[in-house]
Order: sequence, then C-alpha cells, then structure tokens
Amino acid sequence: MSTVRQIKVNQLGYPVRASKVAVFTNKYQTFEVIDQVTDQVVYRGGLSEAIADQASGETVYLGDFSELTKVGQYQIKASNDRSATFVIDESAYQVARQGILKAFYFYRCGMELTEEFAGDWAHQACHLEKSIVFDSQDLKFDGTGGWHDAGDYGKYTVAGAKAVADLLLAYELKPDAFKQEIPIPETDGITPDILHECRFELDWLLKMQELGSGGVYHKLTTLEFPGLDVMPEDDLEPQYFTPISATATGTFAAIMAMAARVYQPFDQKFSTVCLERAEKAWQWLLNNPDVPGFKNPLEITTGEYGDKDDRDERYWAAAELYRTTGKENYHQFVKQLAQESFSKNEFGWADMGGYGTIAYLLNGEGASDRALYQQLKEGLIKEAEQLVDVCSADGYLISLKNEDYIWGSNMELMNRGMTLLFAHHLTGKKEFEDCALDHVHYLFGRNTLDMSYVTGFGDRPVMEPHHRPSVADGVDAPVPGLVSGGPNAGIQDEYAAEHLQGRAPAKSFADHEDSYATNEVTIYWNSPALFVLAHF
Repeated sequence: MSTVRQIKVNQLGYPVRASKVAVFTNKYQTFEVIDQVTDQVVYRGGLSEAIADQASGETVYLGDFSELTKVGQYQIKASNDRSATFVIDESAYQVARQGILKAFYFYRCGMELTEEFAGDWAHQACHLEKSIVFDSQDLKFDGTGGWHDAGDYGKYTVAGAKAVADLLLAYELKPDAFKQEIPIPETDGITPDILHECRFELDWLLKMQELGSGGVYHKLTTLEFPGLDVMPEDDLEPQYFTPISATATGTFAAIMAMAARVYQPFDQKFSTVCLERAEKAWQWLLNNPDVPGFKNPLEITTGEYGDKDDRDERYWAAAELYRTTGKENYHQFVKQLAQESFSKNEFGWADMGGYGTIAYLLNGEGASDRALYQQLKEGLIKEAEQLVDVCSADGYLISLKNEDYIWGSNMELMNRGMTLLFAHHLTGKKEFEDCALDHVHYLFGRNTLDMSYVTGFGDRPVMEPHHRPSVADGVDAPVPGLVSGGPNAGIQDEYAAEHLQGRAPAKSFADHEDSYATNEVTIYWNSPALFVLAHF
C-alpha cells in the first residue's frame, strides 16, 4: 500500500459552492492550492489550531479553501507534501453516484451479467434451481432473482428492504438525480433506471412471502457460506427458505407499501400487487403479535440478521401503509407504536424506526396528528443537532465517536448522513447539509488512512474487498462501485486479529479480502451512500 499522505482531501473533489476543507497531519505554516492545468498557485491559506482527533489518535489541522470556486482540477501543496488531485465542479460526484447505483446490477442473482453491461465483470447466471422450505423439506419454490446481499450469495429480506427503501427515498426526494441512464438491460427511457433496479429486488421479495399466511421468510441461503474463491454460478449447494419472522414480515409490508406508491405512475398493475401483498403481510403481523425474534436453525451458519424487537419494523409498516392508503386504522397503529420505547430515528437494518418517522413526516403535517408530527420532527432534528455537535469536535469533521467504529462503520456514517439530510429537508438549515457533505468527504479519502472506501473511485480506492466475485473472477480490479464496511475496532476476523491489534479505532481497517469484518461490502452499505450522494 502507498504511503499515507499528510494532506487528506476528498479524492473526487468538492462542489463549487460548498465548504472546502483539507485535513493536514503535519503542522505547516501555510498551504497552496495548485491548478493542475496551468501549474499556477490559485489560493494560499493558513491552518487552524491543532485538533486532537481521538478516533485516529492524531493531531490534525484544517485548511479551508472555500473561497476557491473556479471549476478546475487541483492539488494542495504544503512544504514538500502534496494531496491527491481533485476537482472543483458541481458534478464532482455524478460518476461515482452512477457507479454506486450500477453496483446493484453487479449484485444481481439468477441472471447472466453480459459483457455489454458488466464489462470485465461479466459472469454466467447463478442459483437457478428451486429452493427448499427449511421446515418442510419436501416443498420447493422459485427463489431466483434479487440481489446477493454482500460478499456472499445469501439473500435477506430485512437487508433487502433497507436497501430498496434508501433507493426509493433517494428517488422520491431527488428524482432529477436519476435522469441519466446507467444503463442496465431494462433501460427504456421511460422508467428511471433506479426504479428498474429496485424492481429486480422487489420481484424477488414478492417470492419470499408465504401466500397462505402472508408471513415472509427471513432469508434464502445455503446452509453455510461457500469458499471465498467461488464464483456465483459455481455455488451449487441447495438453498433454503428459512422460517418466517416478524421483522422480515414487517419490513416486507413497509417496502411493498412504499413501492405501491412510487411505482403507481409507471406500472399500475405492479403497484396494485405490491399494496395487496403489503396488506396481507400486515394482517399476519396482527395475527402474530408475540412471535419471538429470528434465530438461525442449528444447521444454518450464514448471516442471521437476528433482531428481538420488532416494534420498529411494525411502526415502519404502519407508517408506510398509512402514507400510501390514508386509512385511519394504520394511522392508529402509528400513533400507538410511536409512544413506545424504541429508537424512532435510526436507519439501520436492526433499528428501522427512522423509516417509519420519515414516512410519517413526508406525508405532511396536514395528514398527521399535529402533536405526534411535532414530536417526531423535533426528535429527528434533535438527533441531527447532536450529530453536528460531534462533527464539530472531530478532527475529520464526521459524526463517528470512538465507539462507533464498528462492523459496517461506513454504513453508520452514511445512515447519519441520511439523518442530517432529512433534518435539512425539514428545516432548510445549511449546517445539516454541510455536515452530511463532510461524511461524503470522509468516504472518498478525507480520512486518516487517505483511502477511498469505494472500489473504483478516487486515486487510492479499496482494491481487495471481501467479495467473492471480485476474488474469484480473475480480474485484477474489483467490481466497481462497492462501499467497503470500513474501520472496525472490534477486531472480529482472523486477519484483523493478526494485523490490527492496538490500532486506533479509525485506523482499524485492512484492505484485504480475508478481513470480512472491515472490508466486506453489502447492498445496504451502498444504499445510504447513494441516498446521500443523490442530494449533492
């Protein structure tokens, strides 16, 4: 790996009218911004006072060059040190945004990825056999389609629902960000490609519902993970529908209600099916108020996505069904669940209350209980204000504290970016937007490791993600557009245990295929990153 540079910038660049800050790990008297075309100095500035950055264990200094607004390609120089080259341009993130969206195509299961759309990363169709119902092994159903969840080939209802929700919310709030074609096989110039891509996952999710009861299978995986060097078409072990869970059924009801609303202008028939299935899942939830949390059957060792508290998923489902149908019975459940004690502002796969809150708030004050609307709005804004406070004290200007560098810290980072942008949407306050943009800067290189955590983007991107196709396909470069999990102080895999002991939390990362606890990729790490980039 290259030597970490002393001057850290967003390796993609900065929007013209945005705040522009570089982070320095040496104390320089001044810095210069060099125009890469003319080789002329176009800006000189001084550094801030020293900042003790706890997460990295470093003393850092900030250099602000926000006054520079000329579109161009630049590099920062201080003494004999230089930063990455970057651009100043309103479309600085357009190509990366397209790449992060295109990554969902590369996650597709059950279809051939052709060279026309996949380039060097083309491969044959995979997982085409019918799958076994775990509790009734004489039953087999079609489970083809959807997205592989992560570096493995499992498909998980809750994780899939989170990923689709982030994408549909991005489209609802910023439809103009998705006018450009990716392209993908379904591109037709009518329906935006982001909706075509989500439809591929939604069609699979529909297969996860047991039509007799309305309950939804928790996941579809093999009994254990295949080897790291196995291409998807070579993973031939039987796959199993694991037992129905309340969390899967709740998220299914929510995402289908959401899809019914978003797809209504494009495909009325599909919209109707989604709403019917959502209401069927809701009825299962009513019939099963006390189902225990999901646990892997003893024979299955793939990702569990266990969650003992299903109130947040029920809350989200009720809020989406109310927003889509306007039916008062759903509103009553929203009001009832909103008074119970669980987080209403999280956007993770385990804590999904934020999706219920934002569904209620985006429905508008006029369609809401005024007191509840204000309660939820104030709670979300308070959460965002706390994130801004953390950012202002952090040397790299982000909202992660030491204890937040966990498995999937980059998801935490981008989920918080979502919270900040929702607060900006509700209030118009620029401080929320600025803080969210600082999270983007971190993701693309303005971090202690001087690394872009997105494959294929930035001048020092992740190169060895824990992602089976990227390991097994014989192509030097990994599949592009994949967001890595990021630093994880938990030291939860053998490679990390051997190489990362004693590292500061923000430095607890290994760009190595064996470090699944720091360098795996997932659909629901890509999805909040796409939501945040869509805003900019």
